[in-house]
Amino acid sequence: MHIRPLHRTWAVCAVALTTAGLLTACSNSSADEASPTAGASSDSAAFPVTIEHAFGETVVPEEPTRIVVAGYTEQDTVLALGVIPVGVTEWYGDQPFATWPWAQAALGDVEPEVLSNDDGFETEKIAALEPDLIIATNAGLTADTYDTLSDIAPTLAQSDAATAYFEPWDIQADKIGRALGKKTEVDALIDGVNQKFADAAAAHPEFAGKKAIFLQNAFYEGKAIAYQDGLSTDFLTELGFVIPDDIDAYVPADGSAQASIPLENLSVLNAADVLIWGTEEPGDRTELEKEAVYGALEPVQDGTLVFTDGVTAGAIYFTSVLSLPYVIDRLTPALDQALGGTPATITG
Repeated sequence: MHIRPLHRTWAVCAVALTTAGLLTACSNSSADEASPTAGASSDSAAFPVTIEHAFGETVVPEEPTRIVVAGYTEQDTVLALGVIPVGVTEWYGDQPFATWPWAQAALGDVEPEVLSNDDGFETEKIAALEPDLIIATNAGLTADTYDTLSDIAPTLAQSDAATAYFEPWDIQADKIGRALGKKTEVDALIDGVNQKFADAAAAHPEFAGKKAIFLQNAFYEGKAIAYQDGLSTDFLTELGFVIPDDIDAYVPADGSAQASIPLENLSVLNAADVLIWGTEEPGDRTELEKEAVYGALEPVQDGTLVFTDGVTAGAIYFTSVLSLPYVIDRLTPALDQALGGTPATITG
């Protein structure tokens, strides 16, 4: 089970995280070996650099070489820029060194310290890593926790209070790239992802205007969890799909959480031409099919369904410069198949 902390209460999120299990932190000697990879030098002329955020601004005085990722997903951008952090934070998934398959090649054989935010930031462990930059753009920082981390090292925070978790991936990437003195490189990464979306959309004009709904992998407490337009659905709209507003009636008034659709109202999903279920293991689909209201859905009867595997679901949730290309490569053919009336199951 996996629920993203941005859109659900921390109490629910804690259940998801405990089911994932935490990795054992590696030795300090491994962390000491972590450093920017060969050929990954920054533009020294970029420093000092000032990054604005929700709590003011952070000045990075010189090229950082010991970077701690205190948020859930920022290691992807750091790695994509050719830099190896000395510390990373486990979100979920029990991946080696909190690094998913789409980023493993960039990590290589280095073993950064793995931190946990389950009970708050592990400030003593972070301080022991002697960072010269802490990246926490996706960490739910408050003013107090920002101050605490800033006492250790310059700290990057989210852009504003409304994006304490999962602000747009390109905004996060831009801040991280500038803080590392790699503005040119991060711009190229962002442009590359956008171009990949554009190419995929051009190759599949049949996606344009089709209605799609992305849902989590299970029914929780008698409800389906669906993502409304603008809430982690760019991976669909960039391909040309439209998120039907029929599900908006089940979104909390403040719009901060996903649509929570009671099973008795599940027929609202008939507004979609295709349903994408963020299934993470084979048993997830079996559990969905146990509900009669699920079987009665028009997309289910028409076969216009996509079921992800755990890694693809994780890539969707990560929404980073490294995970989004992975999503496009695996999801695009599956969507093509599903729109033809044959359910698609993404594997490996």
